[in-house]
Amino acid sequence: MIDQQGWLTNARRCVSPHYNERPNNAQVSLLVIHNISLPPGKFGGAYIDDLFLGQLDCCADPYFAQLRGLQVSAHCLINRLGEITQYVSFNNRAWHAGISQFDGIDNCNDYSIGIELEGGDDTPYCHAQYLSLAMLSKHIQYAYPLISMERITGHSDIAPGRKTDPGPAFDWVNYFDRLQKN
Repeated sequence: MIDQQGWLTNARRCVSPHYNERPNNAQVSLLVIHNISLPPGKFGGAYIDDLFLGQLDCCADPYFAQLRGLQVSAHCLINRLGEITQYVSFNNRAWHAGISQFDGIDNCNDYSIGIELEGGDDTPYCHAQYLSLAMLSKHIQYAYPLISMERITGHSDIAPGRKTDPGPAFDWVNYFDRLQKN
């Protein structure tokens, strides 16, 4: 499912310009779960793609004005139907975590993979999203064996006080149960 170049073989691919090489000594060892909706609380459409591709029309919605000039990406997005889009090779550093720390090590982008779920902190995620996330996580763990169950976390855990996603609506028990069954 993940080729030698770090791309999913069965996902939609939209290559983001917002990435760079990982530091030479960085080993991929963390999986970070996020959420996103653009505008907040609205699902569907191309706005997330546009943001990650650097093509967002910041005049299309009043909320987008604050995103002007933002250069951000994730490795993947899982939409409300469970469909996966990959923006950055897992071998490269996506710009998803910002100022962050896990287990005493700063700059999580250097050694993590970021997966966005289309959703919001207080909006229940869809069954299809949990299925896709568990399957994708398993493939990532196989390709990057340093990502143990203990090294899967939320954005809120690596950037406390700054980020809240994936939020209280994310069912960690359901996700980990599915991950262990797959």
